[in-house]
Amino acid sequence: MSRSVLITGCSSGIGLACARRFAEAGLRVFATARRVESLGALAALGCETRTLDVTDPADAERVVAEIEAREGGIDVLVNNAGHGQQGAFETLPLAAFRAQLETNLIGAIGLTQRVLPRMRARGRGRILMMSSMGGRLAFPGGAAYHASKYALEAASDVLRFEVAGFGIAVVIVEPGLVASEFGRTALARLEQGGRGETDAAYDRFNAGLRAALTRSFAEDAPGATTADEVARACVAAALAEQPPTRVVVGALAEQLLRTRASATDEAWDALLESMYPRPRPE
Repeated sequence: MSRSVLITGCSSGIGLACARRFAEAGLRVFATARRVESLGALAALGCETRTLDVTDPADAERVVAEIEAREGGIDVLVNNAGHGQQGAFETLPLAAFRAQLETNLIGAIGLTQRVLPRMRARGRGRILMMSSMGGRLAFPGGAAYHASKYALEAASDVLRFEVAGFGIAVVIVEPGLVASEFGRTALARLEQGGRGETDAAYDRFNAGLRAALTRSFAEDAPGATTADEVARACVAAALAEQPPTRVVVGALAEQLLRTRASATDEAWDALLESMYPRPRPE
């Protein structure tokens, strides 16, 4: 049914795995990243590679226009590009919140808006939004990240209703913990977090957050899934005759989402306090 797929954020992790799996499924894959030189392995597999910074509307226009001119349109869009900003709410610079939303939310919205007119004209299309279990539950230190994913899920729910009548399906993908470059980047961004006079009040919290992230994104972390498992779920959803509206990937994600759905806010906070140090006056 589908012929061409545009995937963002393919330099590593889930995006890289998705490009490989879609290529194996026989689709013409347009794999993109901010640095095209990071996509050499995918080019060797036969994927077409392009530079695409999702925060740059001109990049989105250029890439989509080229694909539409060559292929007639894009059958599957996988909005995968993103990162995880970490840091205490109070000390995280406002610029870091903005950058997180620009990449994880606004970038996905802008690219989706660009592909929709041709999808509508053709009467078909699949749009996969890479969210997270963190789009339905939140962990300490992740205010910027969770804000971007909660908003992405809300926008995607609206979009699903608005475009279904045109033959376009929207699928929200919700992985749990994935051992990949994503975790290392999150740790690096924590180190770059706010620097201000209130920082000392959060020293113990940041140390605990750093330790929790290190454990969570380790390759042998209990319950962690792999980028390839997420990729296989994406291919299955994209090619399904009746695609699901949401795909939860990983046993840990399923368990935590069930726990959060049944827990009061107080019970959830108590569970979090068993994993993270709560900031308090020293």
